[in-house]
Amino acid sequence: QVQLVESGGGLVQAGDSLRLSCAASGMSFSNYAMGWFRQAPGKVREVVSVINWSGGNAYSADAVKGRFTISRDNAKNTVYLQMNSLKFEDTAVYYCAADRIARREFSTTAAAFGYWGQGTQVTVSS
Repeated sequence: QVQLVESGGGLVQAGDSLRLSCAASGMSFSNYAMGWFRQAPGKVREVVSVINWSGGNAYSADAVKGRFTISRDNAKNTVYLQMNSLKFEDTAVYYCAADRIARREFSTTAAAFGYWGQGTQVTVSS
């Protein structure tokens, strides 16, 4: 079965950087768009960044544009989220997700993603 395992979260200070990784197994990784979502306490899950199956096209939410970069290594079945200049408001559980449909360019809605990791906590102290 499909498994997505996130790593790289932690406690950092405002202005620091983190890189999240998500290792995928049980799927034809290179055929699927991948995304990072986050959910803060008391808030709905929101899209952070998504990347298409080839890695040639990506989207980032306005809140993280210019600070976060999504990338993927199809040879390693891994998607990354490089997070720079972290802010207190970036504190959340970050989830990796795989699209339901192969070779779709990408979607920015959570409903389009059929497989989810367990999440990794990112805490930014101000």
